[in-house]
Amino acid sequence: MLRLQKKVEAQANELSQKYYGKFSEFSSRVGAFEAGDVKELVKEDLVEGEGAEVKDDTKLAVYYIGWNAKGEIFDQSIADGKLKAPLNMDGPANTAVIQGWKEGLIGMKIGGVRELTIPADKAYGDKAQGDKIPANSPLKFVVMAIEKPADIPEPEMPEVMKQYYRSRGFNV
Repeated sequence: MLRLQKKVEAQANELSQKYYGKFSEFSSRVGAFEAGDVKELVKEDLVEGEGAEVKDDTKLAVYYIGWNAKGEIFDQSIADGKLKAPLNMDGPANTAVIQGWKEGLIGMKIGGVRELTIPADKAYGDKAQGDKIPANSPLKFVVMAIEKPADIPEPEMPEVMKQYYRSRGFNV
């Protein structure tokens, strides 16, 4: 397990070196906004990517910065001067994300950066999410779509364990 964790960390560090400079500059977009003005999903391309266009089933990875109307960041991919591992998605339609992301990522291109202004009904609706996302809150995100990194293989189950489970009727 430790070997797998080291591979994941190595991949995250490699991606951070590649994308941190390009993505971190968008932290300056974070700021307060008038919640009452957010009536519909707004997509603004800040950088148009050069890769494939994102569709419902496009496999991709995403870096993001999310903030509330007070300008408070509630979650982001940036920590300690580098990027954390990106959020891997097997297509916006097939990933457990808010509706504003499912709709907001569609049409952007891999390599692109987009700002999403999401009304409360396409965010968390009438359900609060911790201290920084009260019920009925519109949200903003800056998202960067990158190619989904090659999957890191799960460690192989040792043969002795496979034999044990097979002897008990499991198909491994």
